[in-house]
Amino acid sequence: MKQILVKKNILKNNDNIAMKNKKFLDSKGIYTINLLGSPGSGKTSLLEEMIEETDKEINMAVIEGDLYTDKDAKRIESHNIDVVQVNTGGACHLEASMITDALKHINIDNLDFLVIENVGNLVCPASYDLSEDIKITVMSVTEGNDKPLKYPAMFQKSSVVVLNKMDMIELTDFDLDQFYKNISLLNGDTEIFEVSCRTKEGVNELCKYLKEEIKRKKDNGVG
Repeated sequence: MKQILVKKNILKNNDNIAMKNKKFLDSKGIYTINLLGSPGSGKTSLLEEMIEETDKEINMAVIEGDLYTDKDAKRIESHNIDVVQVNTGGACHLEASMITDALKHINIDNLDFLVIENVGNLVCPASYDLSEDIKITVMSVTEGNDKPLKYPAMFQKSSVVVLNKMDMIELTDFDLDQFYKNISLLNGDTEIFEVSCRTKEGVNELCKYLKEEIKRKKDNGVG
């Protein structure tokens, strides 16, 4: 019973902080995504492709979450993107208070787009609001089409699912039809993008969707 209460208190406190962060980001018209997925799904590779696709069009910054290393942050930094590394010290997810601290190190003037790349995990991150406009979950065909049903919370809360490594699908037994059925069962409003970071298949379509959402927020001034 105590463990349940502690969890509830933690989540409530996280939500309160996230709400404050959200008001701040909304006031600046900054479109924010929480990029989720398991280790090896290709989150960072996808992020690099997004940076290349939107270069010179969108002012973008990244908060890079990881357990211990800064390898992914260095990859992103090489693209001349404003990036802040957040190491959780073993925790399996980012929390809103970490985003508050990270925002202090980002030049938000004229910022259009903030990407929070969460820790690689399909369980814990689903429960924590990070002030994002939407959650995007990345999964690869090499993980198997049963992942949405095994980790339903993540996919239920994601507005977008990116199915990555489509160039390898013929080498797997991934059932694409069943995958779409599973996603529809969990969240019928989910947008699905089939992508290959290696061949760049589908990246343009995803970025077009994001550009439209970023413009909509800038025009309306709210998330």
